[in-house]
Amino acid sequence: MEIALDVVWCVGWSVLCENLKNGIVVASLDLNGDCIGPEGAAGLAEALKVNTSLTTLDLYSNDIGPKGTIALAEALKVNTSLTTLDLWSNKIGPEGAAALAEALKVNTSLTSPTLVINSIGPEGAAALAEALKVITSLTSLNLSANNIGSEGATALAGALKVNTSLTYLGLSYNKIDDDGAIALAEALKVNTSLTNLILEFNSIGPEGTVALAEALKVNTSLTNLILEFNSIGPEGTVALAEALKVNTSLTVTE
Repeated sequence: MEIALDVVWCVGWSVLCENLKNGIVVASLDLNGDCIGPEGAAGLAEALKVNTSLTTLDLYSNDIGPKGTIALAEALKVNTSLTTLDLWSNKIGPEGAAALAEALKVNTSLTSPTLVINSIGPEGAAALAEALKVITSLTSLNLSANNIGSEGATALAGALKVNTSLTYLGLSYNKIDDDGAIALAEALKVNTSLTNLILEFNSIGPEGTVALAEALKVNTSLTNLILEFNSIGPEGTVALAEALKVNTSLTVTE
């Protein structure tokens, strides 16, 4: 069963949470833009601690903040069914990201969290990077538009050197610049699982692009690299062209 926003308005929030606790079979719950806030997230978290059917939860733009995220993170430590969690635009901040990171270290079911536009910053990215070093269930992580900067990108790059499960990493609009790109390039030289790396709008110049190109000469897993709206220049373009002469896995570079 799939429950969307209009159904929630009809049955009431507290009734929905109680039904989830009491075993109603719901596979997908869409609460996009419902402004449930931290209190609503806390109520939902209590339901997630005992619910065993929900696999997809969409909380896009709900202003749950750090407090609501911490509550959800506690639930994720015991929940075994949820695989997809969308927290796009929820103001979770570094504190919320750190709480999720701790939950991910013990959760074994979640594979695809989306944390776009949450102001997690370098601190939040570093916390998630530490989690990525030890977890094996996560396959997709979207951290676009979080102001992680080169520091956050460098932390994530360190995680990519040892992580073997992540296949998709979205880092668009994060101002990682050349330093962040260089760090990611070093990770790509040893990472064997990542297939999609999204780096558009990141102030990456020729230096960072050349480093990525060098990595592509030895990386055999990456199939999709997005570099749109960066300042790669002629030097970066030539470097990528040379890399593509020897790379056998990459199918799309923009």
